[in-house]
Amino acid sequence: MDTETVSEPEGGAPDAGARRREQRGWYWYDWANSVFQTSVLTVFLGPYLTEVAKAAADADGYVYPLGIPVRDGSYFAYVISASVLLSVLVMPLVGALADRTGRKKPLLGASAYLGAAATAAMFFLDGDRYLLGGLLLITANVAYAASIVVYHSYLPQIAAPQERDRVSSRGWAFGYAAGALVLVANLGLFLGHEALGVTEGTAVRICLASAGLWWAVFTLVPLRRLRERPGTVAGARLSLGGGFRQLGHTLRELRRYPLTLMFLLAYLLYNDGVQTVITQASVFGSEELGMAQETLIGAILLVQVLAVFGALGLGRLAERHGAKRTILGSLVAWTATVTAGYFLPAGEPLWFFVLAAAIGMVLGGTQALSRSLFAQLVPRGKEAEYFSLYEVSDRGTSWLGPLVFGLTYQLTGSYRDAIISLVVFFAAGFVLLLRVPVRRAAEAVGNTVPGRI
Repeated sequence: MDTETVSEPEGGAPDAGARRREQRGWYWYDWANSVFQTSVLTVFLGPYLTEVAKAAADADGYVYPLGIPVRDGSYFAYVISASVLLSVLVMPLVGALADRTGRKKPLLGASAYLGAAATAAMFFLDGDRYLLGGLLLITANVAYAASIVVYHSYLPQIAAPQERDRVSSRGWAFGYAAGALVLVANLGLFLGHEALGVTEGTAVRICLASAGLWWAVFTLVPLRRLRERPGTVAGARLSLGGGFRQLGHTLRELRRYPLTLMFLLAYLLYNDGVQTVITQASVFGSEELGMAQETLIGAILLVQVLAVFGALGLGRLAERHGAKRTILGSLVAWTATVTAGYFLPAGEPLWFFVLAAAIGMVLGGTQALSRSLFAQLVPRGKEAEYFSLYEVSDRGTSWLGPLVFGLTYQLTGSYRDAIISLVVFFAAGFVLLLRVPVRRAAEAVGNTVPGRI
């Protein structure tokens, strides 16, 4: 297959200045949506929705969504699982529609504003309205996933091959900066609610709604600056039938690019380790190390802040050594960090903060460079469809790491053994990524290969 001989991205801006304008607009969607992940999903909504479910529960501690008996303490987890399952079904279809029609901005705007509206409506989640909370959470999380597919797919179009590591890293840095900034403001409101004359529940609902408003306001920037590109089918309209046909064609075509699929498998493995560390670190800190809630919140903030510098720092390393080598180095760092966690002394907040700092420094960079490296391995005109598979490999398998973590704890009774069991994901991902010839993979899909990859 012939390789592309120009460095300008397909459908890209006519000059570097206009391309940078699009890139700067693109960063702002990371700034807009990251607050949903940080303040809503990570910190506030889980405990609050659980309390709402408890208020609605019967004497035995059960609620009955759709007539199904569910323990009040499990409700949030089940709703998250339902939203992830639904998003796995929706994302490939959205990706196919985006590529087929080229109407990425309407799809990005519709999914972003649907998610933002559902998040803002969480202000009305009080009393025993657990069903409303579940519906809003599913809507917001699925819409968020759909918007991220479209957002990621812009990267190969707005950045030349040699720019993608830098652009992707800056986007992640923007997102972590926004998450830290809004979380500080939210925590100030939450911890000082009595002085402000509001109840704790009202403070939480304000924090949730503010995340939706933030998401909506800052989405305006990318919608104004990003440009539309032609779709793969001239004159195609947004339709479910056309989306399914396009998706079927792409799935059949996947067999032509086994090296791209090998990278996706490597990403599936090591990213599952990353996501499990993020979601289980607070359990490890509280249950095994005896950390107070204030310490855990402080550690979350530290991770957010340092992830900004980590994303930018690893982006610079990738410019010198290539994205693949830098990701491999980050996986070594993840392995060392998780191993160090096994030996952390209990009741010593300082060492827990050191662990959080190490996680922050590799977290943003690993995610940013994985995105930019995958962008080099995607066939042109199929960016959204392939990034939908990228996101599916993230969300659709995010149960593997927690399963290994939970089974290890069940068998050993030790969270230390559970946390170190995650090393297998980083080691397996490292070995598989090491075997991916990324330069040949980029050439196989017809892309220009940058000097360092």
